[in-house]
Amino acid sequence: MNKHFNLNEIGVYKMLIKQPFDEFLKFHYERVSESNMKVTLPIQPLFINSAGLVHGGIISTLADVAMGNIFEPDENQMQSVVTADLKVTFLMGATGEFLIANAHLVKRGRTLNHTDCLIYNDQDQLVAKASGIFASI
Repeated sequence: MNKHFNLNEIGVYKMLIKQPFDEFLKFHYERVSESNMKVTLPIQPLFINSAGLVHGGIISTLADVAMGNIFEPDENQMQSVVTADLKVTFLMGATGEFLIANAHLVKRGRTLNHTDCLIYNDQDQLVAKASGIFASI
């Protein structure tokens, strides 16, 4: 599947948010449902810190991108929300070939939207959890 497109329930491809930073990190997207997004990040040597683990900022970025992509972009594929609050809890050091973020919409509001995200390594071990509040723009 092209990393900027996802196949929805009726077989129509929809654009995800287009961002060069996401392409640089080589994210792969999978829309599971209208309120659930999975994003896979291949681990690159650049992401490893001096302890031999994926840097926490990379994991935080993965969670932020997964939760932000739950929300449909506008007609120009520009984001329709911005991060207002992001909390990440690290549960174990992240290693392996890839990480998967599984993000869910908790509550959609008029201006603020609440999300949760679980991040797993390639052994299906939970390495971090995140919650975010996204403001509609």
